[in-house]
Amino acid sequence: MFQFDQYLGFLAFLTILTIGFWLMIFLISFVIPYWIFGASIERYKEIKAEKKAKREEAAIH
Repeated sequence: MFQFDQYLGFLAFLTILTIGFWLMIFLISFVIPYWIFGASIERYKEIKAEKKAKREEAAIH
């Protein structure tokens, strides 16, 4: 059915396909939500610091 080099090529294809599948699962389930959550927290801290700076500036004047 397969010659040996075709068999190795098929195994390489399956290996790459499997690695890609698990990489996408990992990215979708962990990395992307972690990135979005971290960016949201940082943006919230920036907004909070801006409001605090405006409040302090208004209190001084």
